[in-house]
Amino acid sequence: MTLSRPGLPQSLVLVAAGPAAAVVALQHQLGPQLATALGLVWCAPLDHQEPQRALAALAEQEPCLVPLPLDPGLPLNGAGHWAEALGAWRQPVLLLLAGAQLETGLPAAMVALLHQWQVPLVGLVQGDGVWDQEARRGDGLPWLGGLDPATGETAALAAALALRWRQIAAH
Repeated sequence: MTLSRPGLPQSLVLVAAGPAAAVVALQHQLGPQLATALGLVWCAPLDHQEPQRALAALAEQEPCLVPLPLDPGLPLNGAGHWAEALGAWRQPVLLLLAGAQLETGLPAAMVALLHQWQVPLVGLVQGDGVWDQEARRGDGLPWLGGLDPATGETAALAAALALRWRQIAAH
């Protein structure tokens, strides 16, 4: 499945929460598998120092899944943060979370941050651990599913992403 069809995003930014080293490690481990599942090219990380320049360049390149190598809520030198820039550019994002982060309020806090800045959040992806659909449905967040690094099963995730993007585009 490719996302380059009309009505679907050309590129998606893969965001994650936490210290930069943990964000980069999670994205490096699971990003290429997620890109393949979504029919996108896995691209080099965005330049985290220059949000405006990085997002302008992203708008000009071929469709891809591109990681943001830091938490989008961290303050930038000067003013603002990446969540603000992503919202200003209306840049669609996927939020990748480690299984251990689901035992905290972090998923809800990240969704609230992205909504605060009107970032088009396509959905949340659980990066590891056992996927508990009932528990995720119960938290009321826009979960797409979980990656299974052991089996590589991602078809349901790709279908959920396409459906969710159509819902976002309709509003």
